[in-house]
Amino acid sequence: MTIRRRLTIWYGVVLAVSLLLISWATYEEFAEQSERGRETEVEESALAEASEIIFHVGLPAIILGTAGGWWLTRRALKPLSELTKAAKGINERTLDRPLPRSGNGDELDELAGVLNAMQARLHDSFNRIREFTLHASHELKTPLTVMHGELETALRDNNLPPTDRDRILSQLDELRRLSKIVDGLTLLTHADSGYVKLKKEALRLDQLVRDLHEDMVILAEPTGVQVQLTACDELMVMGDAHRLRQLLLNLADNAVKYNETGGSISMSLCRTGDEAQFIMANTGPGISPEILPRVFDRFFRGDPAHGANVEGCGLGLSIARWIAGAHDGTIEIESTPSKLTTVTLRLPAAEPVAG
Repeated sequence: MTIRRRLTIWYGVVLAVSLLLISWATYEEFAEQSERGRETEVEESALAEASEIIFHVGLPAIILGTAGGWWLTRRALKPLSELTKAAKGINERTLDRPLPRSGNGDELDELAGVLNAMQARLHDSFNRIREFTLHASHELKTPLTVMHGELETALRDNNLPPTDRDRILSQLDELRRLSKIVDGLTLLTHADSGYVKLKKEALRLDQLVRDLHEDMVILAEPTGVQVQLTACDELMVMGDAHRLRQLLLNLADNAVKYNETGGSISMSLCRTGDEAQFIMANTGPGISPEILPRVFDRFFRGDPAHGANVEGCGLGLSIARWIAGAHDGTIEIESTPSKLTTVTLRLPAAEPVAG
């Protein structure tokens, strides 16, 4: 049964009930007058009787009809509201969850079926892409490893001309970059498929931050960037130490690469409520508001303001966001072009382990 037909039937029933009430009240009114034997002229009593009927019967009937229409509309549109709510939760990770169907065969039920079929096709497409990326990344590792070994073997030749040595070193750098891309793709593809298992345990996040600070001082030294750790509260979190270290290093790598000669980087770790809040701010060209929402997209490198010669593959922030999400945390970036870029990482804080 279609929505139009169902609404017509339901609303017809409501109006019929309202009409019956009006007829019943009118009959009772005239019956009462007849029993009392009132003899009045029709011209004088018509207006009074009509006013009384409208006030005592018509007005309640109108209210009843309006309320009934509202109830019918609400009931008819409830499946649409549920469908809309479920559709808002669709993303690449929830494509295997079908939208709810009412099963009554109306237009909304048919629409839900069409959307479920489309969602199933999308789910299949995403799976094919993941499988292709995973297999391609796996197949690329072997030749890359072989090429890397051959180039390193060639470098051990003491009779190698300086020009050839420089060329091989350049090739090694490109191979390392390509290997980094392959490793990043493999990690993200495994994460999308749910194959990556984190080893969560109680750990000192402040110790990871202090180690990061020491590494960044060395990493930033060639460009004269000053690195400061302004605050570092002792904080425990439940997490995978390797992945959290990887997250922090990715943020540090960006803060150094997208900086300016003689610039600065400041870091702080503080507890805010039930969360551990890590903030890293760096000077540099910054990120324009137009592209800021896309910085976590895979392979996104930003605009020319970042510098065309900056090394990177555009996967670091994607990996960082996945690691933060896998730890029930969030990561946000704010930026003022040509001034400051601030990254805020929030993770659930854990209570210190006794003893």
